Amino acid sequence: MRSRPGRRIAPAVVITAALITAGCSSSTGGDSGQGTKSGSGTGEITVWAHQGQPGEVTALQQAVSDFNSATKSVTASLRLIPEADYARTIAAASLDALPDVLEFDGPTMSSLVYDGKLSSLHDFINPRTENNATNSVIAQGTAADGQIYGLAMFDSGLGLYANKSLLDAAGVSYPTNVDEAWTVKQFDSVLTKLSIADADQKVLDVAENVGFDNEWGSYAFSPVLSSAGTGLMTDGKAAGTLDSDTAVAAIRRVASWRQFVDANTDAKAFSSGRVPLSWSGHWSYPEYSKALGTNLVVLPLPDFGKGAKTGQGSWAWGISSSSDNAKAAGIFLDDLLSDKSVEAMTAANGAPPGTRSGLIRSAAYREDGPLALFAEQLNRTCGSQSPTPECVAVPRPVTPGYPVISKAFSSAFSAIYRGSDAKEELSKAAREIDRTFADNGGYQIK
Repeated sequence: MRSRPGRRIAPAVVITAALITAGCSSSTGGDSGQGTKSGSGTGEITVWAHQGQPGEVTALQQAVSDFNSATKSVTASLRLIPEADYARTIAAASLDALPDVLEFDGPTMSSLVYDGKLSSLHDFINPRTENNATNSVIAQGTAADGQIYGLAMFDSGLGLYANKSLLDAAGVSYPTNVDEAWTVKQFDSVLTKLSIADADQKVLDVAENVGFDNEWGSYAFSPVLSSAGTGLMTDGKAAGTLDSDTAVAAIRRVASWRQFVDANTDAKAFSSGRVPLSWSGHWSYPEYSKALGTNLVVLPLPDFGKGAKTGQGSWAWGISSSSDNAKAAGIFLDDLLSDKSVEAMTAANGAPPGTRSGLIRSAAYREDGPLALFAEQLNRTCGSQSPTPECVAVPRPVTPGYPVISKAFSSAFSAIYRGSDAKEELSKAAREIDRTFADNGGYQIK
């Protein structure tokens, strides 16, 4: 999704009726009725991708062109589909209509596996490609059956951007690493202190102009639950977790900050210097860096008691279960996930590279880079385990029911932010999630 043309606001998960219907199908999961065929490893393969930012499109088209020029035995034919239509196009496509290689947003992967539309990558890609994937990419790309179905050229980063000069002027000190994140109590004090020095007392941007009843609401604020020591679900149940006293208190705390939030109707609250803090992601760095220069600092999100947490996951690539030339598809993916292609793509969209070698080569994300914090957070992914104080990046739930979870939580968060009762809204969301999961056998992938 986008806040305005040309600005990406979050890793895109298009929660559509078609996708939710696919996730709620009566599929037994994984049994497509037609197995992926290895094929000869030569010939033509078809590739589907979303039509993202212009720079992303150019980088992908160039990668495909370079592959076709260098690999005479395999030819890739690329089809770009508008981002707004992409998720529903894949969800609606019959198995025999799917391409050999397809792109998908990471959190929707399990829905595709559940509906038998993806093949495990293990037998078709070079082991070096799998081993070069970052910890966070592996975490988001591994389904409940332990198989890897998706790998990514890039990931996502989430944190607080700060205007150093405005913080200094207000006498506010700030953390220099994720383990020194402001506690919630400290963050409350920071907001109050900054507001005293501000004419309208609006000192925080949380992309209110985009709204929260969408994937931004889930991606940006579900990590708050993990940081507080709870989450969206436990053992396949939302009740008792999403609506726990801990969750209610944490989300209520976030909603209390609304008094300090700039509505950001012009999408320039932070870049114009109007507010000193912005709760945002890697996609904002190019604009913010250009506007603030050396005054820009990147900070972790506040610690709600169990360590600062962040979201992760973005667009990934896989092989369809209906491919009859998966070896050739694997050869293409090996090339697409190479340093050259990853470097070109992340230079175009500013995202964290999804490969280990890509992070090392990245001027922005390597250890001495301006976005090193985002790379550190992703390296400390919580993976499939329950979050601990030591881990930072929390994958969105790897389940075919994720669209249901996201829609319920984001709707609840949006309502709470606008003033509705936190306990009531989170309990309603938990009931909706649990009812839908029960109706679909827990979305078990077999």
